[in-house]
Amino acid sequence: MDILTPKIADITTDGLSLSTDLTGEELGLADADVSLQGTVAVGLDLRAIERTIYVTGVVEGTAIRQCVRCLKDFDDPLAFSLRVVYEREAKTTAPPSKRDDTRKKKAAALPDVDEEQQDDDRYYFTGDHLELAPMLREQLILTSPMHPLCSDICLGLCPRCGKNLNEGPCHCAAEPMEGPFQVLRTIKEKLRESSDH
Repeated sequence: MDILTPKIADITTDGLSLSTDLTGEELGLADADVSLQGTVAVGLDLRAIERTIYVTGVVEGTAIRQCVRCLKDFDDPLAFSLRVVYEREAKTTAPPSKRDDTRKKKAAALPDVDEEQQDDDRYYFTGDHLELAPMLREQLILTSPMHPLCSDICLGLCPRCGKNLNEGPCHCAAEPMEGPFQVLRTIKEKLRESSDH
């Protein structure tokens, strides 16, 4: 059985546990999305309750990210848990009253999953297999930081010469930095000079 496409028939109320190591290629990740160092360890528990499949699990590995301050690549440990819900994609929409009733039953069957979380992490399936790769890829991308930093105290690059300041000071560090209003002062001085003539 392929871990990324388990059969729906194999997922029961007793649950189905899956664990493996996956590469970025197997998950369909592009380097622009998330660049992985080696593989990620994935452990998932799948449980079917009525027509809904609840997936919980843990993903661990190492991502290679580029620091937004100094532009160096660094290893960033990955470790996060996930909780998602799969429902069969319906061809016709059920009346709202029936949908509300089934949601209440699901919440009662699995009390630790609140309705808001179900709505946020909902996926759909068709056929007799689940496709887990798109969900895992999306979860990896969503857990990526917007502004990755190699360190909280990263000094970044010198704005004048471009030297990585984490490797030591540059020669232009002694020069006074221009403030944000320096451009306005320069314009004001030019206007004053032109009015004097």
